[in-house]
Amino acid sequence: MTERQGFPGPAPTTNCTMQTVSSADGTSIAFEKHGAGPPLILLHGGSAPQYWKPIVPRLADEYTVIIPHRRGVGESGDTAEYTLDRGVEDIRAVVDAVDGTPVLFGHSFGGLLALETARTTAVEKLIAYEPAVLVGEYRDQADLAAQMQSRIDEGDRRQAMKFYIREVMHGGEIDDLDGWLAEWPPWPGIVALTENVARINRAIEQYRLPDTLDVDAPVLLLTGTAGPPHLRDSIRAVDAALPDSRVVEFDGVGHGGPTEAPSRVIATVRAFIDGEETRIPESST
Repeated sequence: MTERQGFPGPAPTTNCTMQTVSSADGTSIAFEKHGAGPPLILLHGGSAPQYWKPIVPRLADEYTVIIPHRRGVGESGDTAEYTLDRGVEDIRAVVDAVDGTPVLFGHSFGGLLALETARTTAVEKLIAYEPAVLVGEYRDQADLAAQMQSRIDEGDRRQAMKFYIREVMHGGEIDDLDGWLAEWPPWPGIVALTENVARINRAIEQYRLPDTLDVDAPVLLLTGTAGPPHLRDSIRAVDAALPDSRVVEFDGVGHGGPTEAPSRVIATVRAFIDGEETRIPESST
């Protein structure tokens, strides 16, 4: 796999392959396969597939870990127009290409994609960490995509991405964003995804959570106490709309959840997939 979009290639494992599948409109969607076992599809949010890099070794010993590259990111093809429905078609194509009925695990926008995909596609179970669903007054006032686009049009993609990170990762409140970014591995490579991130935020802002999410599979919803308050509100609303769901909250963990506290999050995910009592391990990582 060649390096693109300012990010390195997939995380090396003892068994990693890259495959492609055609989505409903003919666009090529790439996906990584790591390990062996029942299929587990990881859907990244506004970052890139490499978001899951530290997670793969924790799961590939028991599962076939499949990481699709979002349309326009990494090795996947692209089109001028993007909608949530297009994203769902892309994930459905990957689901159809794998052996067995998969578990979906999505983070942020990937969580929204997982929820909407599971409404029309058979999945074993579904896990979503702070899915990018906007509700209530926050949704009514949301203008993140327009704010990003304004900065892009002014030729300042870096500031557009900083604005996105401040709002989505920190709920609009952080004293030293530049200092935080200096310690954040995706920065500044993620600036290459600015336009792609702006368009998925348009899709997020256009989405309205239905009264009922008809997902015919058990759902685990994850959130952290240090994440943006509006996403914790969203978790409660999504939980109320699902027929079979439970919520687990991680103390002191932010929106980056799975990579901020991988031991706690993955132990909880494994317990849920294996049908054990959902628990929160007491650990700082």
